[in-house]
Amino acid sequence: MSGNYLPRNPAAEWLGRGVLKLMGWRIVGQLPKLDKFVAIGAHHTSNWDFVIFIALKFVLRLNARWFGKHSIFRWPFGGLMRSWGGIAIRLDRKLNTVEQAIQAFREHDEFILGLSPEGTRKKVKKWKSGFWHIARAAHVPVQLLYFHYPDRTIGLG
Repeated sequence: MSGNYLPRNPAAEWLGRGVLKLMGWRIVGQLPKLDKFVAIGAHHTSNWDFVIFIALKFVLRLNARWFGKHSIFRWPFGGLMRSWGGIAIRLDRKLNTVEQAIQAFREHDEFILGLSPEGTRKKVKKWKSGFWHIARAAHVPVQLLYFHYPDRTIGLG
């Protein structure tokens, strides 16, 4: 089994399917069968996007990692966020997040990194380019995931 897919966990899969069903979401398409890629999820406009993403991870059993503002990794939820693949990022410090991500791709044989190209929940006219720089330097493809709120569709590809 690929390291990008977690062992079967019926409780997590049930929870993920239940959340998506309760919220009225469905999944279309499929992810590529690749060992490494950057998955960008657009448009990130709501805190509910995170709930949908985690439900998607549970349903697909993805071992995807994601960046989150360091403040969501505090007690009492920090351990849970890390167990769900979260990597705390300090936005108030001059650390090179892109270089950290590239290094993570170098250190792992299998690695999926999920990012929001906007870098915020606000509506933006232009995406930030960090995801592109990460993918280019790590020599991995970019995979698009989209949340289409009008018809409650999560699109893969």
